[in-house]
Amino acid sequence: MKTAIIHARIEPEIKRQAEGVLHELGLSSTEAIRIFYRLITLRGGLPFAVAVPNECTAATLEKSRRGEDVQEFESLDAMFESWEK
Repeated sequence: MKTAIIHARIEPEIKRQAEGVLHELGLSSTEAIRIFYRLITLRGGLPFAVAVPNECTAATLEKSRRGEDVQEFESLDAMFESWEK
């Protein structure tokens, strides 16, 4: 089987974190990339949804990044209960 080489630049911290996850899964970076490319080929596109957030979602995400209007809960049940009020 012939092979081709892929060169990619990525932030070192993201690379480190991703390789940690891959290690836990028993995969090398090469194997993960091979799987990713195979899925692209099989599905005829990316194997996950990619979308630009609408204006409301983008504004909400930006507020969250700034720490505005963020609520924290002690549990998932507490969060769901807050929705019922």
